[in-house]
Amino acid sequence: MKLLYRLMIAFFTVIITLMAVLSLAFINVTNETMYRNTWNQLKTYSDSLVQDAIRYDTVNHKFRGFENQALLSNAALLSNQHVHFAIFDVSQKQTFASNGFAPQISKSDWKKLGKGKTIYLRITRPQINVRNSEHSAMTEVIRPYFYHKKLIAVVSIATFVSVVEENMHQLKINLAVAFLIATLVALIISYIMARSITGRIDRLRVATRQVAKGNYQVKVPVNGKDEVDDLARSFNKMTTALRESDQEIRRQEERRRKFLADAAHEMRTPLTTINGLLEGLQYDAIPEEDRKHSLELMRNDTQRLIRLVNDNLDYEKIRTNQISMDRKLFDCSAVLTNLKEQFAKRASEKGDTLELDVPDGLLVYADYDRFVQIMFNIIQNAIQFTDEGLIKVTARKAKHGCEFKISDNGIGMTDEQLKNIWERFYKADQSRSNSQYGESGLGLPIVHELVNLHGGKITVKSQPKKGTTFTIFLPDQQNAPHRNAQ
Repeated sequence: MKLLYRLMIAFFTVIITLMAVLSLAFINVTNETMYRNTWNQLKTYSDSLVQDAIRYDTVNHKFRGFENQALLSNAALLSNQHVHFAIFDVSQKQTFASNGFAPQISKSDWKKLGKGKTIYLRITRPQINVRNSEHSAMTEVIRPYFYHKKLIAVVSIATFVSVVEENMHQLKINLAVAFLIATLVALIISYIMARSITGRIDRLRVATRQVAKGNYQVKVPVNGKDEVDDLARSFNKMTTALRESDQEIRRQEERRRKFLADAAHEMRTPLTTINGLLEGLQYDAIPEEDRKHSLELMRNDTQRLIRLVNDNLDYEKIRTNQISMDRKLFDCSAVLTNLKEQFAKRASEKGDTLELDVPDGLLVYADYDRFVQIMFNIIQNAIQFTDEGLIKVTARKAKHGCEFKISDNGIGMTDEQLKNIWERFYKADQSRSNSQYGESGLGLPIVHELVNLHGGKITVKSQPKKGTTFTIFLPDQQNAPHRNAQ
């Protein structure tokens, strides 16, 4: 069964059940009210006829009885309204009855009457001379009357239950008609309410099909705060995440293709060189005095290939948390001094000045080899993008750790380039993809992952044609992560 029909049945059942309960309650309350009104009316008739027919001795202040003519007049008048009465004296003897009305009063009722209580009987069947047997059931009020605190008479007055039921019957007919109309209205309301829910679910279903087809631009409108709207919000968040993921996958795929093309070119050039030199050596085509130089060229090209392969392997190991880190305290000033000496030749070839500002004995808590790798990649990056400029490396003790800055006044980067420098295969300057340092677009992503593994933080500030500054913070032993990556 479709959800629409299920919801319609649920709403319709709730509405009809509520209406039925209210209708039954209304009938019961109305029935009770009508009987009470009838009893109050009978009490009024009883008080009126007693007041008209009773006679007192004003001299001796005694009750003398009821005037028969007044009773007959009231009996005739009330008989037209289907009301009948009987009068009993203190000896429990019936002294007057209209139309042969002969109610029965039990001893327990007489005790209650003696205490001044009025008795109400919803259904009673007294003897009465009536032609229609349907009028046999009556509702009765038995009311005592006192004079100078003494019981002088009891009046039993009653009317036919059919008179009350006629009004109830008409009320039930009107209520049944109203119930049928309300049922149709409830059916329409149930359909509208169910459709309002299933309509939103249908929109989600259509949107889901669009997502399944690869359309991540779809968006479901959200107007309320119920569960379906929460589902729609979650769906919109999902499509947004899928769209961003799809865009990221496309970007990564494009960079991967670019990287593979660059890597193929990077490898083809040294492999061609190595192959040519090997053939020359094999066939003695290279003079003896050039053999040493040829071997040096093959060695350099082999190192380029090794760096390219190692960069990829390192990044994958770092990204999948497969590397081993052995963090300890060591003097970073000695490491940075050693790196300065290693880069001195490369910096001079570019006309760069490499300046080091590090206090002696500055201790850093890190993995020694990974720290060297971080600094090596960033300094190499600064030299690569700076011509005839200044590259400055500074280090200082900071709160809860150490802070390092590598700044240059090279070509700098735009805001768009800054957003992507941590992306794998991304190259800020595509023209330098085949530099002598074999840039693969993996150096900075490796640095970023290594800093994160240390529990540190790396930030970059850069302006085109003004230079770039990398700031690295590495926490001390008390604030560093307690586990080593494996």
